[in-house]
Amino acid sequence: MRVLCFGEVLWDCLPQGRFLGGAPLNVAYHLRKLGIESHIISAVGADEPGDEALEALRQKGIATQFVERSKTRPTGTVQVELDAAGQPRFEILTDVAWDDIPVTDEILKVAASSDAVVFGTLAARSGRNRAALRRLLEIPGPRRVLDVNLRPPFDDLPRTEALCHHADLVKLNEDELARMCGLVEPGTTVPPKLDLQDAILRLAKRVGSRAFCVTLGERGACYFGREGRFVEPAPQVKVQDTVGAGDAFTAALVAGQVRDSSPTGTQAALKNACALGAYVASLRGAQPQYDAGPFLAGT
Repeated sequence: MRVLCFGEVLWDCLPQGRFLGGAPLNVAYHLRKLGIESHIISAVGADEPGDEALEALRQKGIATQFVERSKTRPTGTVQVELDAAGQPRFEILTDVAWDDIPVTDEILKVAASSDAVVFGTLAARSGRNRAALRRLLEIPGPRRVLDVNLRPPFDDLPRTEALCHHADLVKLNEDELARMCGLVEPGTTVPPKLDLQDAILRLAKRVGSRAFCVTLGERGACYFGREGRFVEPAPQVKVQDTVGAGDAFTAALVAGQVRDSSPTGTQAALKNACALGAYVASLRGAQPQYDAGPFLAGT
């Protein structure tokens, strides 16, 4: 079983230090913890932070053969601040190495025999990456999983909708769903009685994706697809920080469906995803060390 993750590799600069991150990399990290072969497709600079990033990947056991070294752009960094509730605020630098990620013939060959490709909206901020993604997503076979991440100013809705057209599964949170359905404007509050099914149907009519997974924070998550409609609560935990919790959720959901895409398997994967996402939120950092054993049951 193999999953490819396309997108950013960067250094998250938090108050307590600098940590290697990027949503696709976080997903690849947790997939590997869950026993799935994972590859990150990205780029870092030919600089000291790039050297450190590649060494950190090797130490984590993550393959680096599809990480390009850019000679013209620096390794990406993000300034992260946490509020009192542990919610992150991000300042993401532009024109960095991961804005130009090549998709080679070797990558396309590997993709053809892979089980899934995970990609996000942030890396699609550059035209070069959108062109590379189109090549990757045209390969028949792997399940295409889109992780929506509407972080201003990189929250172009028409571009996000275009990516949804290429996805078999779209994962997004409640706020992002409301925005994409036109129910709220940026910076406004989601209606307290948002009808999730109605919102999903509205979005599905526009983008045509086969399945949707909506994360609901401490309330858990719901899944709408051909496999059925499932709702799972999230375990109650003491939140340390939420950085990377959604990526752990994505990894567990993908791992479960790669192993068993039946209705029963999908419901078990959703339950496991809620459990792992909550657990990672109770720890510090997006890639914490943990025993994956309890999260292998049901995947």
